[in-house]
Amino acid sequence: MGAIRIASLLLLAGVIWSHATHGAEAAGTTVFTLRNNCSHTIWPATLSGNSAAAVGGGGFELAPNATASFPAPAGWSGRLWARTGCVAAPSSSGLSCATGDCSGAASCTLGGSPPVTLAEFTLGGADGKDFYDVSLVDGYNVGIGVAATGARVNYASCGYAGCVGDVNALCPPELQMSGPAKAAGGDGAAPPPTVACRSACESFGTAEYCCTGAHGGPSTCGPTKYSRLFKAACPAAYSYAFDDPTSTFTCGTGAQYLVTFCPGHQ
Repeated sequence: MGAIRIASLLLLAGVIWSHATHGAEAAGTTVFTLRNNCSHTIWPATLSGNSAAAVGGGGFELAPNATASFPAPAGWSGRLWARTGCVAAPSSSGLSCATGDCSGAASCTLGGSPPVTLAEFTLGGADGKDFYDVSLVDGYNVGIGVAATGARVNYASCGYAGCVGDVNALCPPELQMSGPAKAAGGDGAAPPPTVACRSACESFGTAEYCCTGAHGGPSTCGPTKYSRLFKAACPAAYSYAFDDPTSTFTCGTGAQYLVTFCPGHQ
């Protein structure tokens, strides 16, 4: 009976969620739906860039295969990301995360600590269009895919932004951020896993990689061997600061957005 009850509750939640989304479309509100396709729990986080409104409460826990949705006000601008490897702080209500940590807060009011993959949005920008992208400029921790949905969406013009490839598996040693070592059979421990891949800017701090100083414009800051590696793995994501032509997507009014973490995971 317990399994039947849980399945019924999940079905009811799906119906309520669907009705809420359709209601939001009718009211002109943008709804973000977050799906965790990773094999592990994540803690999505949000940060508003132009508003005091903390959409999605600033952050929450999301189990594997689970979904959550929340509205964003008209004209909202901000970013979403996933925190991984989080544990509750023993002496407070905070949260300590291996990647994407926002100064130990459970609900973020600051950005995630690099390296972290970002989904960035500006709703109702120029000509009333939404602008969105997935960025590896601050490095990579998990893949993110962004798809526009809704009855009024023109799918021919609203592109898919994201990073399906596993950059951690391709990350060169000099950019790797390792997690704690795991115990292994026999003597010793297994090599620590790569939990994130740093940007070349974070790793080396030079103007060439950070697009600053003499390299502070699109004509003087081009792709590097590291950004090309990111771009090869994630063609529809920002690989460095001036990667605009192939990385920024737009969609007309009325779109809702599905943000999938680990979109390439099966």
